[in-house]
Amino acid sequence: MRRWLPFVIALLASTRSRAQLWDNLFSDPLGTDSAETQVLSLKVDATAFFRDNEYDGSSLTNGYTLPGVRLCPALTYNPISQIHLELGGYAIFYDGASKYPNYAFHDVATWKGSQYSRGSHALPFFRAEARLKTLTLVLGDIYGAQNHRMIYPLFNPELSLSADPEMGFQLLLNRKRVHLDAWLDWQSYIYELDTHQEAFTVGVNSEIRWNPKRGRLRWTTPVQLLIQHRGGEQDTTSLGVQTVANASIGLRLDADPRGHALSHVRAEANALLSYQQSGSLWPFQTGYATHASAQLTLWQCVAIEAGYVGAPKQYANLFGSPFFGTLSIVDDALRLRGVRTAYLRADYTYAFTRQYKLGADFELLSAHSRRLDETKFSFGVYFRVCPSFRLKAFKR
Repeated sequence: MRRWLPFVIALLASTRSRAQLWDNLFSDPLGTDSAETQVLSLKVDATAFFRDNEYDGSSLTNGYTLPGVRLCPALTYNPISQIHLELGGYAIFYDGASKYPNYAFHDVATWKGSQYSRGSHALPFFRAEARLKTLTLVLGDIYGAQNHRMIYPLFNPELSLSADPEMGFQLLLNRKRVHLDAWLDWQSYIYELDTHQEAFTVGVNSEIRWNPKRGRLRWTTPVQLLIQHRGGEQDTTSLGVQTVANASIGLRLDADPRGHALSHVRAEANALLSYQQSGSLWPFQTGYATHASAQLTLWQCVAIEAGYVGAPKQYANLFGSPFFGTLSIVDDALRLRGVRTAYLRADYTYAFTRQYKLGADFELLSAHSRRLDETKFSFGVYFRVCPSFRLKAFKR
């Protein structure tokens, strides 16, 4: 074993990725950061994945496997350095599947349409991005999902393998002491006499930086908000207007030890709130929970995170894992009074180059309450390729 240890350390140190896996593999740099202008390029963005959720027998959610491929090829063009344009398509394929819902893929709520698209789940893709000093405006397909960097209890990163691209508009502000990501994702558009509900999500992720100068210790306060609204003036269903929200505020510490093995440390604590302003999607109006976690990054490619989410009475979430709330999606009649969930996540990312990345992760979840005592796990393997090919350079 000792003779293999130097080889393993060298392999880990040779990667120049920054764990955590989901941020590293499923988030994208802004297109306006590109130095190339008046160049037409083809970006081939493809992710092959296999994720297995061993939740069999859980009272909170069902177990399932996601084996498939996500494709998002696009033509890219920057007429000037402050403007970025993309035109292409998005498709997802699950191994063995023969038909797919038309839209709102990750949400099987009552407002989903009954039509299907055959062969793949495919959508057009267009992004227009403009940078105005420290403010960036994005229209069309925005930088969604893992790009928002929401805390784990509010957003399950697995949605990067199942949710539609977020479409609407987005504001990104990056100043010395404040970072802001505000967006509107229009998930379901309705015409007159349509038989499903209009639906959109408004989100905010803001971060106050208390010591913005780069150093080994950085204190920040993340403030995050998610609001989903269903229904509208032309709604012909009997469901009525439904508006639900999640919010959080916390304190986060990031440290860079600058050692050979331990490359990054993060610790944070958050207070969570769920609120139902109208409708009956949730059986209660308000709820709250607490979250605490600590993460270590080793050799810039291995991340280990331990965390805890406690809902002493009742709490519901929009896009988070069912293990972090008191509502079951398996049994509508099950009403849990207080759920305490501890989790352990470990992942590894290997970057061949910036365009070719391989990763694997494992997660252990242990949820408890008076009527609940279960421990489940999940694991996955992912390979993302995102090369760009220059097609034509135009004269300036």
